[in-house]
Amino acid sequence: MENKDALAALAALAQESRLAVFRLLIEAGPDGMSPGLIGERLGIVPSSLSFHLKELSHAGLVAPTPSGRYLIYAAHMPTMRALIGFLTDNCCGGIPCGPDSSPVPP
Repeated sequence: MENKDALAALAALAQESRLAVFRLLIEAGPDGMSPGLIGERLGIVPSSLSFHLKELSHAGLVAPTPSGRYLIYAAHMPTMRALIGFLTDNCCGGIPCGPDSSPVPP
């Protein structure tokens, strides 16, 4: 992942509603959710939700899939994994580490 892509993803997530939408879609898994259900679950009005989904889509964090007349949104896992990898690439100086960031013994 390039710096500009990481910045776009982090900027998209740096807003309370968008972070909540992304976390809900992570929880929903690959089946995703309709905007109506997302809005209902999070209490976000349709016009605001549309804007937030557009921002997350432009950052590559969610992907819409047509389902009849509707779109179903799901978290785009490759982008999420790439962002996590980008943020942790140089953790512990490149030495594999445990969950508390201490080096893992060989």
